[in-house]
Amino acid sequence: MILIKSASTLSLYLSDQKNKGLITGFIPTMGALHEGHISLINHSLQRDDIVISSIFINPTQFNDEKDFRQYPVTLNQDILLLEKAGCQVLFLPPIEEIYPDGISYNTHFELGYLGTILEGAYRPGHFQGVCQVMERLLKIVMPDHLYLGQKDYQQCKIITQLINQLGLEDKTKVHICPTLREPDGLAMSSRNRRINKEVRKNADGLYIALTHIKNNLKPGSMKTVFNEARSILDAKGFDIDYLSVADAGDLEILKDFRDGRILVALAAATFNEVRLIDNMLLSTD
Repeated sequence: MILIKSASTLSLYLSDQKNKGLITGFIPTMGALHEGHISLINHSLQRDDIVISSIFINPTQFNDEKDFRQYPVTLNQDILLLEKAGCQVLFLPPIEEIYPDGISYNTHFELGYLGTILEGAYRPGHFQGVCQVMERLLKIVMPDHLYLGQKDYQQCKIITQLINQLGLEDKTKVHICPTLREPDGLAMSSRNRRINKEVRKNADGLYIALTHIKNNLKPGSMKTVFNEARSILDAKGFDIDYLSVADAGDLEILKDFRDGRILVALAAATFNEVRLIDNMLLSTD
């Protein structure tokens, strides 16, 4: 595996590979890698000639300084995991490579409706930071394929919208890959490293609540199934930020449904100062 820290060096290397007709796949990460990340590497290995990953803990997407300071750093382990998985290139930039003009000098992105709901409502500025780092990474790597995990479903939609705004939709295809889960259903996440035993024994609550919605959703009002799912989270001791069902395409929040479209249930809740998010695709056919 080639490790590159310079944006210009990476761009030159990848330009040479593309001139040879090789197809590139890109998996951006913030490190603290787990099997969910490795599954994205595997998806790329099946489709692409060159698999590139990046590790960069992006300060601009943290609206809580404490959260940024506590984000887990496991670089040596991450490098070993990527090598073992077959990743060919790791981009490991210092902050000045991503923000050469400083983190306070950034473009503002018009995110519209997607930036105002769910995570956008509870984490102001978060998606601006995501778009800032992704714009820079996309322009450096210019991948043919971009692989994202479904666990961050709204973020996937935001990044897809960003690619369209940048005029890259014909150059970079987005692949949203399934969430990997622990045996009890907890979605794999880098932040799970911060979960203590007390939180861990209750952390399956989101999965149980979302599964209840999926198994009990019926045409018409969703009020009853929502109340039942909320009761599950209440019983587990969660403080709920949101529990919603939306159109899987545009994330329009729905109160009822009467057709066969694909929906997604999304939730965010906190237990003992640990905030978890999750989602689950639903079919109404």
